[in-house]
Amino acid sequence: MATEAQAANSGAPGAVSANKAELIAIADAVAREKLIDRMIVIEAMEDAIQRAARARYGAENDIRAKLDPTSGDLRLWRVVEVVDEVEDYFKQVSLEDAQNLQPGAVVGDYIVDPLPPIEFGRIAAQAAKQVIFQKVRDAERERQHEEFKDRVGEIITGVVKRVEFGHVVVDLGRAEGVIRRDQQIPREVLRVGDRTRSLILSVRRENRGPQIFLSRAHPDFMKKLFAQEVPEIYDGIIEIKAAARDPGSRAKIGVLSHDSSIDPVGACVGMKGSRVQAVVQELQGEKIDIIPWSEDLATFVVNGLQPATVSRVIIDEEESRIEVVVPDDQLSLAIGRRGQNVRLASQLTGSAIDIMTEADASEKRQREFIERSELFQNELDVDETLAQLLVAEGFGALEEVAYVELDELASIEGFDDELAGELQNRAQEALQRQEEAAREERRAMGVSDELAEMPYLTEAMLVTLGKAGIRTLDDLADLATDELVQKKRPEQRRQRESNRPEDKGGVLADYGLSEEQGNEIIMAARAHWFEDEGEDANAETSQ
Repeated sequence: MATEAQAANSGAPGAVSANKAELIAIADAVAREKLIDRMIVIEAMEDAIQRAARARYGAENDIRAKLDPTSGDLRLWRVVEVVDEVEDYFKQVSLEDAQNLQPGAVVGDYIVDPLPPIEFGRIAAQAAKQVIFQKVRDAERERQHEEFKDRVGEIITGVVKRVEFGHVVVDLGRAEGVIRRDQQIPREVLRVGDRTRSLILSVRRENRGPQIFLSRAHPDFMKKLFAQEVPEIYDGIIEIKAAARDPGSRAKIGVLSHDSSIDPVGACVGMKGSRVQAVVQELQGEKIDIIPWSEDLATFVVNGLQPATVSRVIIDEEESRIEVVVPDDQLSLAIGRRGQNVRLASQLTGSAIDIMTEADASEKRQREFIERSELFQNELDVDETLAQLLVAEGFGALEEVAYVELDELASIEGFDDELAGELQNRAQEALQRQEEAAREERRAMGVSDELAEMPYLTEAMLVTLGKAGIRTLDDLADLATDELVQKKRPEQRRQRESNRPEDKGGVLADYGLSEEQGNEIIMAARAHWFEDEGEDANAETSQ
């Protein structure tokens, strides 16, 4: 049985009257111009010839073409199957006719039927040209994607080719990149023909080909520029641990030296500021604060708020929130113009930072002291002096009094075991009263008792769920975990007046539940779904 490969090498007559050397020359020229494999161009030519032949002989035929990449010989043939009884005259041939084409052919063989030459008309030639262009364009796009997909995060130099609707198209030599308006440095004007450096932000496959997105506003662009200017960063001796930018205006970077003999800040600044100035010029005059990084968050926050002087730092690790107290005359400096300094410091540390003066901090402490004292007076039925003594010893909630070790409570000056025990009993009774009040409130709202059986949920949490319209197991089961317990991000916490749902975190965000606990609650609420499915399956089986 003859194969298609044999047909390609057999003595079948030429299918197209064309100059052999010219075909190979065209393939070589296109491959060089588009920087793609010449075999891709040759395969595109073969595909175009096959389509033209099918248009000439009928699209129902299985027609193949082969162009010799060395000699330029072009051959054309039709593949048919040998059968006893012909049903499809385009793709099948009888055994008798097959014997004439190829002696020894048997039923089931696929044989080749050489085709006579075809002449390309104007329409066929145009169609062939379009096929070749499309194949070459696809190959070029694939080459561009393969070349740039692994270069994300690199700095690349290009020439501004055009500006469209505020987006800058950059010629990168073998491809084009786009600096979108939001990734440009504000007030920077890039004109056609300008050479510019930018960060390869992402490479994506899209319908119109691979899109290479560039950035001059991303913090990583500044970090890469420092790596180019500071050999110690390139060699890994100095590490940029964090970076924050207000593009075109101001930036902060936190640097750490892995060699105790090298000052990271001095190395980044350079002799007479030469190194940092090179980066500043590239970033259109952006002021850069170089800050020593520290594992101690409080120290890093103090450094990050430079040039302001900080008096005290209070860290709330659970809420990822930091309160910074500064002298009254340092408030505006710490906040910065339009909040720029504190905003960059917050981005640098990854925590929300609240700035307050000494006077504000003192007022806040007094307010909290009074609120907690009144809480203990009312709930524990004690006098003002005893309530204030508890607050002064660091107790801030009824739970802390109710469940603290008895010895710790009794060790307070003026307390004994009997008084400590009485206070604990009163605190536990107060918590029970609050629980009962919350239970009555959530039942009045129509929150199902089934929800009270869910793990980790307290009556206060159930009241919060009821206020959010979650009153049945199905209501709870329909939630995603992040909708239930996701904590507010630092930037969301600052938007206290926002009414957007996405700015409020999960329904129970204020109760400190973990994601694992949230998952367990959701799965427990969904358990009855699977039980119902099992009962339905059993009912169908019994029928």
